[in-house]
Amino acid sequence: MDAIYWGIIIILFIIGFAGLFFPIIPSVIFVFGGILLYGVFFTFEHFGYFFWAIEIVFVALLFIADYAANFFGVKKSGGSKAGVWGSTIGLIVGPFLIPVVGIIAGPFLGAILAELIFKRRDIKTAFKIGLGSVAGFISSVIAKGLIQAAMVGYFLFHVL
Repeated sequence: MDAIYWGIIIILFIIGFAGLFFPIIPSVIFVFGGILLYGVFFTFEHFGYFFWAIEIVFVALLFIADYAANFFGVKKSGGSKAGVWGSTIGLIVGPFLIPVVGIIAGPFLGAILAELIFKRRDIKTAFKIGLGSVAGFISSVIAKGLIQAAMVGYFLFHVL
């Protein structure tokens, strides 16, 4: 039974990391869920208050990194709130409309379209903002990947 339990926990972690590239997947829920299931399947004995405090800090950092990277990527390139929203919507819709490439094309096109339509920007400026949204997305994936790896690593340090 232990192998099945560990298999479920590992699958949850893998789905969590897949959420880095498919934003519709709430990656933090799967990673945190894997940790909780360990407690349910085996024991919570390894997890004291300090452990949970650190894991909750990691969860907060994930949310902050996700929002901040996109926001700063668009803002640093001269974008507006419309560009941030367009990028976010494109990030969610893009992979469904354009499989594989949509993960990058979605936020890029979303930011461009939002800036063109709502802020009446010229195409050159909108294109620059679109590139900023892609840079923000890539930096978000890197930051969240590192934070999730730290969450899983910290968990494994306590249970192995």
